[in-house]
Amino acid sequence: MSGPGKKVVDVAFKASKNIDWEGMAKLLVSNEARKEFATLRRTFDEVNSTLQTKFSQEPEPIDWEYYRKGIGSRLVDMYKEAYESVEIPKFVDTVTPQYKPKFDALLVELKEAEEKSLKESERLEKEIAEVQELKQKISTMTADEYFEKHPELKKKFDDEIRNEYWGY
Repeated sequence: MSGPGKKVVDVAFKASKNIDWEGMAKLLVSNEARKEFATLRRTFDEVNSTLQTKFSQEPEPIDWEYYRKGIGSRLVDMYKEAYESVEIPKFVDTVTPQYKPKFDALLVELKEAEEKSLKESERLEKEIAEVQELKQKISTMTADEYFEKHPELKKKFDDEIRNEYWGY
């Protein structure tokens, strides 16, 4: 096989090698997402299989002599000439150049969102750890110990006392 069909098959084969299906599956949380992911993977495998089998094989050559014996050489020569004059247009990809910059921009945006999400996750993990620690110590903690960790609250309370603001 040669030409655009082979290129499509090669690209599909390389794409299937580069996809980390197990890694993506680990990121899924809901059952509905797992079902959709399984459907996507099955569909991808079916299309890839079709590309590997159907489009990777050369067509069988036509045995013109066989048909000359049964039909006659004049008619077969006419068909052979018509068959050989058929030019199959080559596939020209006009879509990829349009969407490649958009896709690349989305990838950059995705990386930024991922970094932001990881930072937010870290911050939330620290906050959860602080709340867990506070929860364990709350019954034995003094006001001074609490104000050591939250000096802004101590300042606020001191200002309220100094200004004689008692909340009413």
